Amino acid sequence: MAISMADIQHLRKMTGAGMMDCKNALNEAEGDFDKAVEIIRKKGQAFAAKREDRDASEGCVLAATQGDFAAIVAVNCETDFVAMNADFVGMTKSILDAALENKPADIDTLKAVEVSGRAITDLVTDRMGVTGKKMEFSVYKQITAPTVVAYVHPGNKLASIVGFNKPNVDEQVAKDIAMQIAAMNPVALVPEEVSEEIKQRELSIAREKAIEAGKPENLIDKIAEGALNKFYKEFTLLQQEFVKNPKLTIAQYLAAHDKELTVTAFQRYTLNAE
Repeated sequence: MAISMADIQHLRKMTGAGMMDCKNALNEAEGDFDKAVEIIRKKGQAFAAKREDRDASEGCVLAATQGDFAAIVAVNCETDFVAMNADFVGMTKSILDAALENKPADIDTLKAVEVSGRAITDLVTDRMGVTGKKMEFSVYKQITAPTVVAYVHPGNKLASIVGFNKPNVDEQVAKDIAMQIAAMNPVALVPEEVSEEIKQRELSIAREKAIEAGKPENLIDKIAEGALNKFYKEFTLLQQEFVKNPKLTIAQYLAAHDKELTVTAFQRYTLNAE
């Protein structure tokens, strides 16, 4: 049967696939739209299998809040050209919207959530069939707190979310902390929350440096502990210097606005090399 331009455009609107892909799918399906959609989806699955070993280091990172809930999602792809495509960014946003609406506990649960009648995992695979490039929904982070705020750095490669212990936190204060997290990449809120693995790594590095510098053996551990304390000041959020005013720590900046105000949780993710 003859396939009209209207049919092709209708299938393209349904799937987001290219004009030729839609035409070929309709021809193969003999004009049956449901079969044509399935053909395009199977094409995406085939691309996914073929490109499984391809590097997908580009992508889109988005974050947002809804009530007392905040989330970050990231979808990886092969090229920056794909990452900047409006449809790719739109797909990432639809995943973020699903996260905000459903508030899943983990990424596997979110992958099973349906968007426009398709599980998110299948949605990403379908998009691969359209672009012919590898894509992967790779990151989902979330927090809950009385006040939450999200920050997405221009370019959609870096985002942060932060929660506070009190409701109605001043908007500028909350944004300042979110931007601090994005810029300074803290590993924990306070020293007590730094993982044992990171502590031992920093102590080991400090000991090696002290030995290489010829420091007395009986002082090595003391020097290493001093280096660890310096690390805490640089990489635990509440002890960090406030980037807008290095005379204040983040804890002091918060206290200047409200003596009882503090951060309860934060998350950060970036596609940039650090």
